Amino acid sequence: MSLSASLSAWLLVLLCAVSGAYCLSRVRTSEREARGGAAGEALMAFGMAVMAAPPGIGPWGPGILLAVFCGAALHALWLLRGGVHHAHHLVGSLAMAYMALTMADGRGHGSGSGGGLPLVTGALLLYFAGYVLLGGARLVTAGGGAQQVAGGPPVKAAELTRACRLAMGMGMLAMLLSL
Repeated sequence: MSLSASLSAWLLVLLCAVSGAYCLSRVRTSEREARGGAAGEALMAFGMAVMAAPPGIGPWGPGILLAVFCGAALHALWLLRGGVHHAHHLVGSLAMAYMALTMADGRGHGSGSGGGLPLVTGALLLYFAGYVLLGGARLVTAGGGAQQVAGGPPVKAAELTRACRLAMGMGMLAMLLSL
């Protein structure tokens, strides 16, 4: 793995870990109904951070990641009983399980051997590209707010949540592109 690829992998790890930490803080401060979604997003962000780490780092392997994301997919299915707005968690969990499966085959994670099924990878790339474009448009059109962050413009908690989701969507795109 080249230095630039390693650096970009570690930057993705950092982005996902910071998103996960923010989602965990939302779990602590959210109403009971919103905690499940925030916990799912935290799990996804930390899982993405682990998966984005350069190969050979840490004690986890593709099998462990596959089990974790299959469990996350089952949790997302459970959340679907509360409304279709949780479908994105299901798609994200299944996408991560798919990437872990390609890693288990030895073809994923930037191996350059064209891991994964082109149709599935392409469909996931289209989904997450649309998600990122829509999320970016929503973030840009979001208006003023109540909080001040480090002397900058006011920011609402909803805008930070959108930015976190946007960052995870971009991370998902980056990982899918490396298949």
